[in-house]
Amino acid sequence: MLKPLQDRVVIKMIEGEETTKSGIILSASSKEKPQIAEVIAVGPGLKKDGELIPLDVKVGDKVVVSKYSGTEVKYEEEELIIVRESDILAVVE
Repeated sequence: MLKPLQDRVVIKMIEGEETTKSGIILSASSKEKPQIAEVIAVGPGLKKDGELIPLDVKVGDKVVVSKYSGTEVKYEEEELIIVRESDILAVVE
């Protein structure tokens, strides 16, 4: 498994809807890039003034991320994204 460093988080995007609420099927080109992801792994936190500040998110959280943020990586046939915690906008409860 990927182990992120410092304040980085490994996420996996959750696929967006393929049909609209009215039942219209969307083509791949017309779908928006999804913004909700699942947290797969979290770094230990960021050191500030010699003190470790842990991250606010944990493995399994569903989060909203900035569009087009992070670095896409393919690991063990999975499409994952590594983002900084500051790229995470909210936790979905």
